[in-house]
Amino acid sequence: MPSYTVTVATGSQWFAGTDDYIYLSLVGSAGCSEKHLLDKPFYNDFERGAVDSYDATVDEELGEIQLVKIEKRKYWLHDDWYLKYITLKTPHGDYIEFPCYRWITGDGEVVLREGCGERLRPLLPQAS
Repeated sequence: MPSYTVTVATGSQWFAGTDDYIYLSLVGSAGCSEKHLLDKPFYNDFERGAVDSYDATVDEELGEIQLVKIEKRKYWLHDDWYLKYITLKTPHGDYIEFPCYRWITGDGEVVLREGCGERLRPLLPQAS
């Protein structure tokens, strides 16, 4: 069964962390995974400034991963969360980054697409 390593980065702003339940689903070109609860026993997940990793094993090959779905559900009180990004290591060793850089409030689902960018280099003056 294919296994993915999911790395979740929480923002470092005040109150960016959450105690809510966080679920992840992977959507690929050949199928969709079931929801995985991202939780480590006896560990305080998704703290402010934390980068946490989890293993997600799926029943069958998903093909090329196209989307990541994050679902946040209330644990005790409504608790907002600032998600910076998610990085996915595929069973083939490839890394895919899914940037978010926003607050996730209340209960609900957020769909993230792969994002990769190039840092723009300053233009150099041309020699005349």
